[in-house]
Amino acid sequence: MKVLVIGSGGREHALLWKLAHSPSVKEVYVIPGNDGMTDVAHLIPVKGTEDILDFARLMEVDLTVAGPETVLTEGLADKFAEKGMAFFGPSAAAAQIEGSKSFAKNLMKKYKIPTAAYETFTDEEKAVSYIKKRKKYPLVIKADGLASGKGVVIAETEEQAVQAVRGMLEGKTFGSAGESVVIEEFMEGEEASVLCFTDGNTIVPMISAQDHKRISDGDMGANTGGMGAYAPAPVMTKELDKIVYDTILLPAVKAMKKEGCPFKGCLYAGLMITKDGPKVVEFNCRFGDPETEPVLPLLESDLAKIMLACTKGTLKKERVEWKNACAVDVVLASEGYPATHSSGEEIVGLEEAKKTTGCLVFHAGSMKKNGRYFVNGGRVLNVAAVAPTLKEAQDKAYEGVSKISWRGMQYRHDIADKGLKRLKKRK
Repeated sequence: MKVLVIGSGGREHALLWKLAHSPSVKEVYVIPGNDGMTDVAHLIPVKGTEDILDFARLMEVDLTVAGPETVLTEGLADKFAEKGMAFFGPSAAAAQIEGSKSFAKNLMKKYKIPTAAYETFTDEEKAVSYIKKRKKYPLVIKADGLASGKGVVIAETEEQAVQAVRGMLEGKTFGSAGESVVIEEFMEGEEASVLCFTDGNTIVPMISAQDHKRISDGDMGANTGGMGAYAPAPVMTKELDKIVYDTILLPAVKAMKKEGCPFKGCLYAGLMITKDGPKVVEFNCRFGDPETEPVLPLLESDLAKIMLACTKGTLKKERVEWKNACAVDVVLASEGYPATHSSGEEIVGLEEAKKTTGCLVFHAGSMKKNGRYFVNGGRVLNVAAVAPTLKEAQDKAYEGVSKISWRGMQYRHDIADKGLKRLKKRK
């Protein structure tokens, strides 16, 4: 079949790479893509929904896959459905589960899906008054809308909480995404990500992963879109896998159907494993980034067939199998990220990194000129590695990272350390 992927980041490169290796796929396209993706896909320089639809129709694309959440919240899946074309990703109504934190929190409250206690505000003074009554800190302040994974402030003091709320509601911090804010209790525990395939009825969880949001080692510094991830996450035991399925994934998919907006595609549950069990930090309506980069290399089955089954409502007929292995993904970012980013620095060592056994390099923010690659974004590259054990995968990933350099390159040195410590405790 012919497959089209929408997006241009490391997640999309990983999707393209996996789809290109699917036995059922003969041609892979990406809109808009980036220069580093030409090893697995044809870059199509079109813009706008109608142009995307026209291209898919003209080339007789069998399956279109959404990468970023924005195209989903804007209704691209609905446009494809109107034309009777297969699209992997939820409708705009279903994508609200990520697009509006208040929608997601209200859904969880209504259907008793475990999550943090919360309140939603659009009025600045009411929000400030609520904060001043709070005795327990930290507090979590979230912009209600989409903020590229960065719309969350963990306030350690009342002053920080008030400052965060004022910044969001006055539109200074996250623009229109902060027109409404959600104030949550702070959950203590260890985070994990569980993504699943679903056709609106059947749910097939993927291998668990753990993201690293902070810019610096030891989970220090500013929040980012993600500085790396690994899979599987040892914090997710078989017992917890079942609890997450029974109390979070299944109720969420059933709830969306009852609300009249069935969810088809990849449902992402960001979790906190608390002393009271797993609770939802957030839902996303698409593959995570950087979780996709370590999770998909562990998939044995044909990804395109699984995705097509999700669009047709026949997921239960598809076998989804995984490698008995581990994967680690390290994000390489440019100078100044996440507040800003540099550009134009030449990237060296890419070919050497790719030659490292078990290593994969996914491009996120790079551009190619005269056969050479240059920095063109905040998160520039993902170096992922697969190996029989988590320690071996970590070593391979960092071996690949050691081959790459550019002026101002920054990355975390502790991706997967948390998982290794947990495994060591079990022995």
